[in-house]
This record gives sequence, structure tokens and C-alpha cells, in this order.
Amino acid sequence: MADGDGYLHVSHGFDPVFDERSRVIILGSFPSVLSRRNDFYYGNPQNRFWRVLARCLGEACPQTVPEKRAMLLAHGIALWDVIASCDIRGSSDASIRNVTPVDLGRVTRVARLRSVLCNGTTAGRLYHRWLETQTNMPAEVLPSTSPANAAWRLERLVARWNESLSPSLGEGR
Repeated sequence: MADGDGYLHVSHGFDPVFDERSRVIILGSFPSVLSRRNDFYYGNPQNRFWRVLARCLGEACPQTVPEKRAMLLAHGIALWDVIASCDIRGSSDASIRNVTPVDLGRVTRVARLRSVLCNGTTAGRLYHRWLETQTNMPAEVLPSTSPANAAWRLERLVARWNESLSPSLGEGR
């Protein structure tokens, strides 16, 4: 139930994607309303995450949740968010307050991560504040794939994400 300011206390609602072969983790801030409704990451069709990632990996853009999971795991990529629960208005990262961070140990106890990439400045700031001490790994903050980040066109996002993703995965693309 929303408070008088329109804030709703929301729990993340779905599991991270990872396995023992995951070498890099990509962290967002918190799932959007559409992602929560679709029960998976980057569920807003306007978000360019899946298009950017597929292009960086040389894959067709996955359409279904099983295809998205399979693409991530085939390339050694874990995916999660920094926040386990928070108060939020709609999907606005700027409105996030009363954060409870995720337990990143859930992933690091299984996967041998080499790098942490954050999708956007909010994820990067929150990772630094809440999770960096869990991993002892600095995060590289990449430009957000959100449609709100209109200054970054798809081609520019792909080029920038590829600069960081290829070395993290140890693949020369």
C-alpha cells in the first residue's frame, strides 16, 4: 500500500541469475514496475538492456525468460540488482529510499567473479555504499540502458558496454 507521498514498500521478488561459471556480474538498482510484473529483469520493452547485451555478445536478442537466462549463463554473466527491498514511487530510481541491500554472498559463494559492472549511476552508487565491502571489488559503472537515458543512443551504448564487457569475460570481441 502506498503512503501519502505515493511511496510503496516493495521487495525485489525474483532470484539472481548465476551459476558456478559466472565470471562477471551485472547489477541494476531495482526492478521496474514492468519487470516486477513480468517477474524478470529489464521487462520494459523500451529498456535497451537485452539489445545491448545481445549485440555485445554477438547473439540474437533473446525474447523469452529462458532465452535470456541461457544467454547470460552461456557467456558467464550473472545478473542481479543491488536492492532487495526499498520504498519507491513507480519505477523511479531517484525516488528510492529505505534500502535493504541484497546478500551478494549468495552469488560469490558459488561463482568466481572477476568483475562487477553496474547498469547506471544509481546502481553504482548503491553498490559502493552497500555491497563493495562484501566483494572487495570495485564496480565499473556503465551508462544506463534505461529509456530515461535518452542521451545514449543504442550504438553508443553497445560500444561503451562492449569496452567493459569483453575484457571482463576474457573475450576479444
